[in-house]
Amino acid sequence: MNIILKLASSIGERGSEANIRLAHEIAESDDKVAIRELVENLKNKDKRIQSDCIKTLYEISYIKPRLIVDYLNTFIELLNSKNNRMVWGSMIAIWRITPFKHKEVFANFEFINNIVKKGSVITIDCGVGIFSELNKFDEYRATTDPILEEILWNCPIKQLGQYCERILPSINVENSEIYKILIKKRITECEKESQIKRVSKLLKEIN
Repeated sequence: MNIILKLASSIGERGSEANIRLAHEIAESDDKVAIRELVENLKNKDKRIQSDCIKTLYEISYIKPRLIVDYLNTFIELLNSKNNRMVWGSMIAIWRITPFKHKEVFANFEFINNIVKKGSVITIDCGVGIFSELNKFDEYRATTDPILEEILWNCPIKQLGQYCERILPSINVENSEIYKILIKKRITECEKESQIKRVSKLLKEIN
């Protein structure tokens, strides 16, 4: 069966439930043919199909990211799209692929960072995820640590806890001090008790 016929827009369903179900179906069956068809239709003339395809692909990446690693370049190319949904959807996919293709992702670091700098909230969120994954590798830390620190210094305070949680696995003895200083400084900006507790917990984990 043509996989496109199973997309939400094809069956006339509002929302993304059909796409999420399809993602699980494809992931569970390791259906690489279906994945290739979804990727090919990321440039479909129908923008609804484009959106359904990127949604299904990044949902697959949450379940079984290895299934989409061969399409890293496609997702990187889509960061040039004028359709913001395609941009942040591709950023999610790249984030999930990074542990498996870290060298290739780092080779595109400057380009991805430029996208993050001018991107939507979701795009920035995913950028933190990508850079945090890269930051786990010693060979990239000299580049990624300063970028992550810059993001933490300048992000809205409501994002601080979430971003710190993503960065936490890449914090070690060598780079912990700057993150502790940064978090101690910014925790004074927290307005909600829940924010203070969340960030304080992270600070304890770093210590």
